[in-house]
Amino acid sequence: MWVLKRLSRKLKLLFLSIFIGIIFFIGWFYYLANAATQLPFIPYEFSIESGSNLKDISNQLVADHLLPNAWSFILLSKMLGYESLIKAGEYVLIEDASPLQLLEYLVKGDIRQNEIRFIEGWTFSELRKALDEHPAIRHDTLNLGEQEILQLIGASELKAEGLFFPDTYFFPRNSNDVSILKRAYHTMQNHLKIAWSSRKESLPLKSEYEGLILASIIEKETGKKSDRSMIAGVLINRLRLGMKLQVDPTVIYGIGQDFDGNLRKQDLLTDQEYNTYMRSGLPPSPIAMPGLASIQAAFNPAETDALYFVAKGNGESHFSTNLKDHNRAVHKYQKQ
Repeated sequence: MWVLKRLSRKLKLLFLSIFIGIIFFIGWFYYLANAATQLPFIPYEFSIESGSNLKDISNQLVADHLLPNAWSFILLSKMLGYESLIKAGEYVLIEDASPLQLLEYLVKGDIRQNEIRFIEGWTFSELRKALDEHPAIRHDTLNLGEQEILQLIGASELKAEGLFFPDTYFFPRNSNDVSILKRAYHTMQNHLKIAWSSRKESLPLKSEYEGLILASIIEKETGKKSDRSMIAGVLINRLRLGMKLQVDPTVIYGIGQDFDGNLRKQDLLTDQEYNTYMRSGLPPSPIAMPGLASIQAAFNPAETDALYFVAKGNGESHFSTNLKDHNRAVHKYQKQ
């Protein structure tokens, strides 16, 4: 009988020891999870690489001096069910953080976004230069030709010029340039569809793409934003009448890298596919990236009888309904 009592007493002591051990471990682990790790400096930048597993992430955070050890972070992540919810990206800490706070921060995915801006009126070569020079972008298209790029982004057009919407695009570090180009391309397609569906009736435009070509000319021709609709009206009137568009930016685009900044009379008389002084209708492709205002102007031009316009020299344009008045305006604003 005394043997059973002794065994019972030992079991009670064992269970009590285990219970005390568990309580001690919980308290110690709670302390570890909530004890802030002092950052080497503030703000402190670090990144989580895409494709990293929980062990890799934990070891990386230890190496970055954000955790005292890896095992407690792994255990904490599994206990909370967060092990597969940590998001890759670039992060910035502005104050010391405990392992629990750090875990919640990584699960929330409050990553620092990088950005790139495509400017209205840029050509495709200028866009590619901006992409290739950005340090936070992975340059997968660096050695690819234009047709290969169009195939990668799923574009059906034959030329890349003008297909990408000028805007500011945000992305995590190490995003590839293909993904950014896809976003810019589809954004442009969406704007064109909306503009096409709400276009004015009887426009001499056969497709959204022709509207994009016209919008790119408006973008390059307009010095003052408020003139866009009027310039669009003049160009639409010329297309309706079968008149040549006679716009300098298309000629300059056709000259390409050989253009030295001085457009000569000989350039206007030299036939090439973008010379709208020599050829009727629209050029074969856009000549730049048009912004939203130019797109809207192309599909909803001003109602006007004007057939001519000339730059005043202050960013504004003067509009005329006949050649005689136009020649007077040219003499007034340019030849003098």
